[in-house]
Amino acid sequence: MLIGDVARRSGVSARMLRHYESLGLVRPTGRTDSGYREYSGEDIRRIFHIESLRSLGLSLRDVRRALDDPGFAPAELVDGLIRQTRDRIAAETELLTRLRRIGAAEPAGWEDVLQIVTLLQALGSKSAGARQRAALSATEDVPVPVEALVEAVLSESDPHVAGALRWALAQTGEDGPALLAEGLGSPAAEVRKRAVRSIAEIPNGAATALLREALTHPDIVVRGYAALALGARGVADAVPTLIDMIVEERNDADAADALSTLASDPALADQIATGLVDRLARGTLGAPARRRLAQALADIPGLTTSRALADLSHDEDRAVALTAAYVLTLRDARR
Repeated sequence: MLIGDVARRSGVSARMLRHYESLGLVRPTGRTDSGYREYSGEDIRRIFHIESLRSLGLSLRDVRRALDDPGFAPAELVDGLIRQTRDRIAAETELLTRLRRIGAAEPAGWEDVLQIVTLLQALGSKSAGARQRAALSATEDVPVPVEALVEAVLSESDPHVAGALRWALAQTGEDGPALLAEGLGSPAAEVRKRAVRSIAEIPNGAATALLREALTHPDIVVRGYAALALGARGVADAVPTLIDMIVEERNDADAADALSTLASDPALADQIATGLVDRLARGTLGAPARRRLAQALADIPGLTTSRALADLSHDEDRAVALTAAYVLTLRDARR
């Protein structure tokens, strides 16, 4: 078979067949009377073998070794090809992600594209200062895509940069909470904490809905941040968790402040007082927990609270009794 016929049947160009010949990969078995290359059936099978190995990513040098070296072992080479392919896929995936983010920002021109690329590179900088500046500039004329901000805030360990990223996310609108919700399901506790703190700073209904769901999250830290944020938003669902935080001495001062904020609504004040009193009535709390609850009652208006404090002023623990008596004195002074 002549070279043109081989090229048509194999899909390998005549030029490439000549290149294979120059490398010694495949040599035509004979020549015609006119001097043209003539390939045998075995030559054509070898060409197909070459193309099959090339399709796996082997270099022509490795292809020749595979076909001609009887001692050639493929395992190590295949393992290397697997590593190279994974690296290439990772690089291509990173490029695809970057392109999607640029597209999501809807740039009006190449100047916008360049600005977005610059900001994305700055968010990935090793310099905390550069990352912080990128976060603070992310809401200007050409904003950084929300996905990039979410990825950055979930991986950011510097508290100052994280604060700037949370602020930037809070300015982005409706897309942030849904993306951050994935962080709540992360196996890494630190990522879950970063996610809930970021959601807590987004002042929209979607974020509030996520925070309500987070009150039943298995991570106690997530529940705590969600309760504090909901308390500041006047959501009564947070009350039981806030009381738990006071009893368990987890951000108890902040939890008491959140209860005080909620109690400014007369419709919630009695509910909060009842919840605190019910917890005291269980009789299983240690003196430190009773003292913290007495302090929390200080800013909760109503007769239920006053009666509970009067009872606590006779507590068997002197510190608890003194705390309750002092709180009662303060309440009387306010009237």
